[in-house]
Amino acid sequence: VQVVESGGGLVQAGGSLRLSCAASGFTFEDYVVGWFRQAPGKEREGVSCMRSSNGSTYYVDSVKGRFTISSDNAKNTVYLQMNSLKPEDTAVYYCAVSLDYGLRAGDYDYWGQGTQVTVSS
Repeated sequence: VQVVESGGGLVQAGGSLRLSCAASGFTFEDYVVGWFRQAPGKEREGVSCMRSSNGSTYYVDSVKGRFTISSDNAKNTVYLQMNSLKPEDTAVYYCAVSLDYGLRAGDYDYWGQGTQVTVSS
């Protein structure tokens, strides 16, 4: 079982990035996929999650209206489209997989290695 993130990078404030989370060894559709982030000196926080089997999605207030989580089941990939990025969105972003819906990090069993997102002002 493996999840691998990609798509991070450096972008100016107001710009956009799309993160990808590709799975191998299992099918995303059977699980909840979450995106988390950790900025330097801060705790890891949940950003968004999705249960692709029924389309349920959840966003923390700080990203509502700017970030969109989606899935391509044929590619077994989950995306996080990030628009109107702000410097405070700068962090390492992680994809993780759980059987439980929500953004409690302890519920997630499989984690990717993370991808850096840096938003310049």
